[in-house]
Amino acid sequence: MAGSRGAGRTAAPSVRPEKRRSEPELEPEPEPEPPLLCTSPLSHSTGSDSGVSDSEESVFSGLEDSGSDSSEDDDEGNEEGEDGALSDEGHSGMEKTTEEQVQDGSPGPRTEVASARIGDEYAEDSSDEEDIRNTVGNVPLEWYDDFPHVGYDLDGRRIYKPLRTRDELDQFLDKMDDPDYWRTVQDPMTGQDLRLTDEQVALVRRLQSGQFGDMGFNPYEPAVDFFSGDVMIHPVTNRPADKRSFIPSLVEKEKVSRMVHAIKMGWIQPRRPRDPTPSFYDLWAQEDPNAVLGRHKMHVPAPKLALPGHAESYNPPPEYLLSEEERLVWEQQEPGERKLSFLPRKFPSLRAVPAYGRFIQERFERCLDLYLCPRQRKMRVNVDPEDLIPKLPRPRDLQPFPTCQALVYRGHSDLVRCLSVSPGGQWLVSGSDDGSLRFWEVATARCVRTVPVGGVVKSVAWNPSPAVCLVAAAVEDSVLLLNPALGDRLVAGSTDQLLSAFVPPEEPPLQPARWLEASEEERQVGLRLRVCHSKPVTQVTWHGRGDYLAVVLATQGHTQVLIHQLSRRRSQSPFRRSHGQVQRVAFHPARPFLLVASQRSVRLYHLLRQELTKKLMPNCKWVSSLAVHPAGDNVICGSYDSKLVWFDLDLSTKPYRMLRHHKKALRAVAFHPRYPLFASGSDDGSVIVCHGMVYNDLLQNPLLVPVKVLKGHALTRDLGVLDVVFHPTQPWVFSSGADGTIRLFT
Repeated sequence: MAGSRGAGRTAAPSVRPEKRRSEPELEPEPEPEPPLLCTSPLSHSTGSDSGVSDSEESVFSGLEDSGSDSSEDDDEGNEEGEDGALSDEGHSGMEKTTEEQVQDGSPGPRTEVASARIGDEYAEDSSDEEDIRNTVGNVPLEWYDDFPHVGYDLDGRRIYKPLRTRDELDQFLDKMDDPDYWRTVQDPMTGQDLRLTDEQVALVRRLQSGQFGDMGFNPYEPAVDFFSGDVMIHPVTNRPADKRSFIPSLVEKEKVSRMVHAIKMGWIQPRRPRDPTPSFYDLWAQEDPNAVLGRHKMHVPAPKLALPGHAESYNPPPEYLLSEEERLVWEQQEPGERKLSFLPRKFPSLRAVPAYGRFIQERFERCLDLYLCPRQRKMRVNVDPEDLIPKLPRPRDLQPFPTCQALVYRGHSDLVRCLSVSPGGQWLVSGSDDGSLRFWEVATARCVRTVPVGGVVKSVAWNPSPAVCLVAAAVEDSVLLLNPALGDRLVAGSTDQLLSAFVPPEEPPLQPARWLEASEEERQVGLRLRVCHSKPVTQVTWHGRGDYLAVVLATQGHTQVLIHQLSRRRSQSPFRRSHGQVQRVAFHPARPFLLVASQRSVRLYHLLRQELTKKLMPNCKWVSSLAVHPAGDNVICGSYDSKLVWFDLDLSTKPYRMLRHHKKALRAVAFHPRYPLFASGSDDGSVIVCHGMVYNDLLQNPLLVPVKVLKGHALTRDLGVLDVVFHPTQPWVFSSGADGTIRLFT
C-alpha cells in the first residue's frame, strides 16, 4: 500500500510539466488562467517531488484536469468561430499545429489527462477514507452550492469545483457519443464524473428491484425448527420463576392511582357512545337546482339542427321547385356535392303529404353526429379592436418635420438623378441626364453655376468636411472632382493648395484607377481632378472626414467597389471576391466600417481587421438604396418591391421593422443628420417623411412613426422621385424627380 502510494506521488509531478508544455501549442494567444486553477505551488511545475503532500497532489489529480479540459475546448471553439469570419488562414494554422504534434510524438492534452488520472488512482487509493481529496468533514454539501469550491484539502486550501461550461447540446452529444454515459454519475463530494463498475451497476439494479444487496445471501433458506410440536420430558430452561411474577407491582399501582385521581377531577373524559343511526348528506346541495347539467363542468352542448327553409315546405314558392334539367343534374351529382339533400315537392294540402322516406336515415345520421362528432370548447376573448392598434404619438407632438412645398428649382431639361447639399447648407448641387451639373443657392432657388460634363451624371456627393470645398461627380467611367468656388474664398483657395501640394512618387504604383490632372480649359470650369476607371461608375460617396472616397462600378467580380484616398491619390480594391451585384455602399459615420448592399443582402465589413462583421438579410427582392443613421447603430434600406426595411444593428441581423407605405419602387432613402427624421422617395411621385427616434437606452426600441406624405413631382416615363436628401441643419428635405425639377419641402 505504501509502495503504491509512493509510486503515485513520484508519477504525478512528472505528468504536469508535459501538460504545461502542450497547452501553448494548442492556444495561439496566451490567456490568463482563471483563479480556480492557480492553487498549485511552484514546485509542481519544476518536476521535483520534494515536499509534496497528499492534499497538494490530490488537488492536481482530477479537478484541475477536468477544468483545463473544458477551458481548452472552449478556447478551441472560440478560435474556430473567429476563423470562420476571416479567411481560411486560421484552418491551415490549426492543421500545422496538429501535424507538428504528430511528428514530435508529443501526446495531446487528453492523453496526458488520462495518464495523470491513472497515476493519481493509486495515490488516492485508501481504505479508511471515502475520498482522500475532500477533507471537509461530515457536513451537508448544500452549504457549498453558492461557492466556487466544494471543500478543503489537508493544508486548508480550497478545492474548487470543476468548470461546467458545457451546455445541454454538448451534454446531448456526449450522451450520443459516449457508450459509458449511462453508467456515469457525479460525485457530490468533489463534483467529478465517476464511471460505475459492473459490480456497482449490478448492486444498484438489485437494490432497485427490491432484492438484497449481498449477492450470496439467500432469503429462502430452510427454516430451523427450534421448538418442535412434540412434548418432551425435560424443559428447555430450568430457571426458577422470578419474584416479580407473583408480587403486585408498585409502579403500576401508582399509575392506576393517578388515573383514578384524574377521572375524579374531570381531567379525563370517558368516550361518548357512538350514535348508531347512519348519517346522510346531499351530494348536489351546493349546485344550482335549475341547471340540469350543472355537475358536468366541461359539458359542450350538441350543435343544433338547422331550421327548415322555404324548400322544405309542402307548398314552396315556384322558384324553389326544380325544372327537369335541374332535376337530372341533381340526380347525377354525388350526395356530398348536392346543395339540397332532397327534391322540393308541392302538395295541395297538408293532408296530402306522405310519410317522409328518409326519416329513419336522418335520425340515424343525427345520432352519429351527436356521439361521434368531436366537439371542442373555444374560449372567446372579448378584446376591443382599438386596443390592438399600437398607441402612437400624434404627429403634431413630433414636430418639427417638413410639411409643405416651399421652393421649386427649375433649369434641367431632363430627369434629375442625384442631389447633394454643402456641409453648411447654403448650396445645392444636382446632376441630370442632360449632361450638366448645376449649383443652386438653397434660399433663393437661383442657379449660380452650370458645369457641362458631357455625359449622364449618375451620382454626385459634396465633401462633408467644412474645410474643403470639393464636389465628386460620377460621369460614365470617371469620377470628376470639382472646386465650385462657392462661399468662403479662403476655403476654396485652401482646397486648391491642398490638391496642388501632392508630389507624385518616382515609381507610380499599380492601381485599379488612373488619376489625371485637369487641363487649363477644364480648370476654368472648376474641374481639378479626373479619376478614370475601366467600367461605368454608378455611385460615389465620401467618408465622414472627407479624405476617402468609395465608388461602385457597374461590373462583375471583386473590383465592383473601389476606395480612393484624395491626399495620396491612391486607389485600392478592398475585396478579393464578390458576393453578387453591388447596388450601394456607405461608410459608417463613427467606426471603420463599410456597408455594402447587394441585391439580396447588406454586408458590414471592418476595414482595419479586413473581415466580415455582419450580414443583414432585408428579405427584399432587390435592394435599391441604403442610408446609415448618424449614430451608426441603425440602417435603412429601400427596395424595388416598395419596401423600406429598418435594421437595428445591436438587435439582430433580421429587419426590426418593415414599412410598406409606398405603392411603387423606392429609389432613395435618407436620414437627417440632426433631427430624428428619415425620408423615402418612390416612383409613385411621393416623399414620405417618418419620425425615427433612437433612444440611448438600449432596452427601448426605436420609435418609427410616419408623419407626412409630400407630393409635387409629376410622373414621367413611369418614374417619380429619384433622389432625396435632407438639409444638414434645418428640418427641410430636397427631392429630385424625373420631371426635371428639384423641390424643397419645409
